Parts: sequence; structure tokens; C-alpha cells
Amino acid sequence: MIDTSLPDTTEPLTLSLVVPMYNEEDNVAPFVERVHEVLADYSYPWELVLVDDGSADSTNERMRAQRERFGHHVRILTLQRNFGQTAAMQAGIDVARGSVIALMDGDLQNDPADIPGMVQRLVDEDLDMVAGWRKNRQDDLWRRKIPSRIANKLIRSITGVNLHDYGCSLKVFRTHILKGVRLYGEMHRFIPAWFATQTSPKRIREHVVQHHARTRGTSKYGISRTFRVLLDLLAVYFFMRFKARPGHFFGSIGLVFGGLGALILGYLFMLKVFWDADIGTRPLLFVGVMCVLVSVQLLTTGVLSELTARTYFESGQQRSYVVRSSVHDQAGESDWHHGRG
Repeated sequence: MIDTSLPDTTEPLTLSLVVPMYNEEDNVAPFVERVHEVLADYSYPWELVLVDDGSADSTNERMRAQRERFGHHVRILTLQRNFGQTAAMQAGIDVARGSVIALMDGDLQNDPADIPGMVQRLVDEDLDMVAGWRKNRQDDLWRRKIPSRIANKLIRSITGVNLHDYGCSLKVFRTHILKGVRLYGEMHRFIPAWFATQTSPKRIREHVVQHHARTRGTSKYGISRTFRVLLDLLAVYFFMRFKARPGHFFGSIGLVFGGLGALILGYLFMLKVFWDADIGTRPLLFVGVMCVLVSVQLLTTGVLSELTARTYFESGQQRSYVVRSSVHDQAGESDWHHGRG
């Protein structure tokens, strides 16, 4: 059983802000400045983990300049190449040391000023996750808002996690639960759904956050992602319901086809034995045989998938990214930012 209690009161709550960036050279300095502006006197020690997802511009150099400017609580993780937002998030989560992790994009469309309120709500209401809700979203209606609304409604109905805005990157989590969730592919859109496999949906809430129009850099999203969301949603549905028992998924379908094939062949057998009917040229015979063959294949696939699932749960050490370099000190007081208040 997972312990979802508050952190030990003998240890102070600590916050890790994890921010993946890809070709955001114009946003690095304004973003880091904004973080320090709103968290300068924050009650809890905090660190800022910047993940450079293989940027082709000067994003990494500007990250290092901000570390020199503000201090060693700004940690930099540089990936070998562009692995995608999900892998970059996972890389940052893996190195984060806070008892609470906040995830957000570095394009300044979400405001770091919302983080303290979200963390406080996580603690006060004894929650495991607080997700941002861009209630007044500043994006294009047809390219971003309408596809997002359709996707959110579809995701809610399939996953059972009732949130208005799955696409908002600003989220706050309890670290010990989040680190039990591994993110692959483009599954960052479904973090609440994955998270709900580790805790009760009742311990997940949403929080209205600010949203600003992008003023620097270019968006990495387009209308084409809608189709990828649909494909990823199928994978989420499968994993949420059959992750530990994939044989039940394939076996159930196999039994349906097997039952149908048995009925058809049984009917033809009765015709042949009792009425001496000619069944050799009937299309129904071909359908019955095919149903039985499909059933055997699906049942076999179910057994193999059970074996694969056991291997997955027992090994589970593969990572979806490769780190080129990591800029941080040994864990210590200098590695955290302490408020002046």
C-alpha cells in the first residue's frame, strides 16, 4: 500500500520546480527571473531544475548564465538529444529532491506565481496532486481551444479522472507517489490518469491558474497532436484497466470469437449428421473456422502478454532519455534557495 500521508513534520517541506525547455532561448532569462521574483521569500526551501531537451539554439548557454547569476539551487540537466517533452519531464522528476514537485513549461504562458497557492492547497487539503486549470485560456480558438475541449471531454469519460484541463502543464505532486509513475512516449498529457493508478482520484484536485499569451519563441504544438492524443488515449485505456492483467483483455476477446466459432461449427455439425447437408461449400464453414483460429491466436497472445507484463514489472529500469551533462552540486544547504522571510 502506498503511503499518502503528509511528509514527516520533523523534516521541512521542500519544493522542486521541474521545467523542460526546447529551443526557448528567448524565454530562459525572463522565466528564471520570474521564478525568483515570486519565490524569493517563499516559506519552504526550493530548487529549480531546468531540463534542456536537446535544444539546437543557445538555450543551454542561457540556462548556465542564469545559474551563475542566481546560485546553485538552479540545477541544469542537459539531454543528449531531443527526446520529447515527456522524457524531459521524467528526467527532471528523476533528479528532483523536493518532497513536493511542481511541473510546468518554461514559455511563460503559465505563471510561477500560482505555485505557492497550489502547494499550500496540496498540504492543507491533504491531496496528492493539484492540477492547473486554464479557465481563461489565451490561445487560438480553433487551433487550440476547441480541439483541447474535445480531447478533455473524451479523456474524462475514458479515464474517470474528472478534470477540466488535462493539457495544462502546471501541476503539483507529492514526490513519493509521482516517482512511482514512469512516463514514456507522449504521455505527459495523461499524467493525471497515470497518477490515478497510484492513488485515489479523490486525492486529485484542480486549481484555477493564470494563463498568458506566448510573447517569445514559437509553440511546439499543432493541430496534428489531436490525432496522436487519440492513439495515446487507447494506450492509456489499456494500461489503466489491464496493465497488470493483459491476458484478461486478449483472453476475453478470444473467448468471444471462440464461442462464436464453436456455435457455428456445432450448427454445421448438426446439419451434416442429422440432415446430411452439404456444408463443404458453405461460407459459414469458413467463418466458423476463422473464428476458432482467431480465438487461438488471441488466447496465445494473452499468455505471451502476461509473461511480458511480468518481465516489465520485475525489471522496469529502462529510461526514456540519455543525459549528456548535469550541472549541480553535492546535496547540501547551498543547493536550496531559502526565503528571506
